[in-house]
Amino acid sequence: MAMLIGMLGPSEYQAMIEKALPGSKVRVEDQGGGDHLFAEVVAPQFTGLSRVEQHKLVYAAVKQFLDDGSIHALGLHTRAPEEE
Repeated sequence: MAMLIGMLGPSEYQAMIEKALPGSKVRVEDQGGGDHLFAEVVAPQFTGLSRVEQHKLVYAAVKQFLDDGSIHALGLHTRAPEEE
C-alpha cells in the first residue's frame, strides 16, 4: 500500500518502532516538515550491540517510509536499558 509523503506523524512512527522492538521506550519528534524526524529509543534488544547495529534495528522498523521518501532524515539516539 502506497503512503502519501508526510501522511504519518511522530506517534505513528513511534508505534511502529515499539511494535518492532517490544518492551522499548520510544520518543519521536518532528524536526520539520514531517519528513525530518528524531527518535530516542531505549530497547532491551540493544544490549550488547554497537550503536550501528542498534540503529539498523530502528531503520528496519520504518524501512518502508525511508525507502518511499516519507522520512527524508532520521536522527537517532539509542541505548540499552542498562545505559540509562
